[in-house]
Amino acid sequence: MSAGLKTLKDFREHLIKELRDIYPENEINAFTNLIFKTLFGMDRLHIHLNPDLILPTDSRKRFIEIASELKTGKPIQYVLRETIFYGCTIKVNNATLIPRPETEELVDLIIKENRNFTGKITDIGTGSGCIAISLKKNLALAQVTGLDISENALAVARSNAILNDVAVSFISSDILHPDQAKIPSVDIIVSNPPYVLESEKQHMRRNVLDFEPHMALFVPDSDPLVFYKAIINLSEKKLAKGGKIYLEINEAKGNEILRLLDLSGFYDTTIILDINGKNRFVKGRKNEQ
Repeated sequence: MSAGLKTLKDFREHLIKELRDIYPENEINAFTNLIFKTLFGMDRLHIHLNPDLILPTDSRKRFIEIASELKTGKPIQYVLRETIFYGCTIKVNNATLIPRPETEELVDLIIKENRNFTGKITDIGTGSGCIAISLKKNLALAQVTGLDISENALAVARSNAILNDVAVSFISSDILHPDQAKIPSVDIIVSNPPYVLESEKQHMRRNVLDFEPHMALFVPDSDPLVFYKAIINLSEKKLAKGGKIYLEINEAKGNEILRLLDLSGFYDTTIILDINGKNRFVKGRKNEQ
């Protein structure tokens, strides 16, 4: 099948032909650049300047497989089995969510507000480990733990920690029914828990609904703050006095989550906008009394 495909130009044209009925051309171009970088280590400029470069024979079959998978609507991060998150290479599969740019903003906020931090951090609902790993990478003196209910996700997270050469501990626990003895006392709690309402499914793209783990995405309309309540309840026992909490949120639920924090004795509680101007994060500090 790949006999007639030899050069960068050939493969770019093949990808456009296969995907043009599914994706806009600018997105296909982005796919092409990402595939060439992942498979061949080529940057965008190298691709642009060398359209007639002959690709290695042993990689052509993989390129064709990638094109076929993309044609099904499968997200490119799952197709390539990895993505870049805050400068870290993060492996992903269908047991883990694809890390989002908004979550990079959360990590950036924590790093900027906690330079030279030497305490303990727990990332609740760690998934691929992207938050915990990137925090450890940039706050090297911190002790970081990731917690998740999914053993399959934790296996991915552990391999990602090794891949990025960081020492992060991972714990299997259900935040809704936490094993208190397993979970360390900490100075910072961070979480990007499930927060998409079941009723919002109808507005979501099929590539999210068909491929990403629903247990990591959705909450019932009848109790949309179930995970935030559990996290705040855990913080009452495991977060140090004066400790900080950082949460990624559903943009429509910011004020409700602020009220939960205020009722639990947190202060300096704030809603923070993401790069698109949406209510996306809440932070606060635990009462020191």
